Amino acid sequence: MTTSVKPPTWFWVVSVIALLWNLMGVGNYLNQAFNQMTLLESMDQAQREVFEGIPAWATAAFAIAVFSGALASIALLLRKKWSRPLFVISLIAAVAQFIHWLFISNAVKAFGPSTYAMPAIIIIIGIYLVFFSKKGIEKGWLT
Repeated sequence: MTTSVKPPTWFWVVSVIALLWNLMGVGNYLNQAFNQMTLLESMDQAQREVFEGIPAWATAAFAIAVFSGALASIALLLRKKWSRPLFVISLIAAVAQFIHWLFISNAVKAFGPSTYAMPAIIIIIGIYLVFFSKKGIEKGWLT
């Protein structure tokens, strides 16, 4: 028989924020996947070339990152320890996507140096969520 420890209130706050954050990522992915023409119309030629040159593996990494992050956040709210491997998968997929975006494509040249900001924020939050779920397991909040 396993006993679980009741998590503190801040655990729930962080878990809800994590879910909202990851749902925004899902929304961004769906917008990019299903609203390409509108996005392309708002870009200059260099930006369009970068966007149109995104390979299938980078798009797949984007999908894996946001959907596994959203599932991991739901797992947190359900107090399940399988949230951690899903957060790890999400982080690895995000890193793969950003390696292409920042270092293989011409995104920084086309969009400017501010292109580094959002990937850095996403990676930092991803690392935090991996460690947050690990702490939840160690404290007995996740079973």
